[in-house]
Amino acid sequence: MSSGLLLLRIAVGSIMAAHGAQKLFGWWGGPGMSGTAGMVSSLAYRAPFLMACGLAAAEFGGGLSLATGFLTPLGALAVTVVMLNAINVIHWPKGFFNGNGGYEFNLLIAASAVGLAAIGPGRFSIDHALGWDDNISGVWWGVGVAGAAILVSFLTLTVGRRRAKVAEARA
Repeated sequence: MSSGLLLLRIAVGSIMAAHGAQKLFGWWGGPGMSGTAGMVSSLAYRAPFLMACGLAAAEFGGGLSLATGFLTPLGALAVTVVMLNAINVIHWPKGFFNGNGGYEFNLLIAASAVGLAAIGPGRFSIDHALGWDDNISGVWWGVGVAGAAILVSFLTLTVGRRRAKVAEARA
């Protein structure tokens, strides 16, 4: 089981960290912070540079957290919040399938992150090496990550966006 958790953590965490590195540093053809701030602004978020920093840090830091198994529930929360926002703002109108720009890939990543919070990082993790894994895993950690991610995403999507611009962005 620990080997499977390691594989899942590395896959999901590395994918998210790579996406964050594109936004933070412009690596692998990414937009860097200025391009990310422009994207965030076009999606009607308030304080676009600050929100872009939060987005990039959540992807990069959350991904590294999951990949290494360090503070796993916090990494899972960061990744899940980003995915819920992406589903709502970008992918939902395009339907389920990723081939059409839909949300299936984002939903898979969010579910994987919540699942990792519930199961725990496994034996091959920093959390385990520090003796924390028994205290930061279990079904209630998964429920807590899912609930907190829904709440933070709701606040980000309502308080964090300009209403008049949201209507324009959807048109």
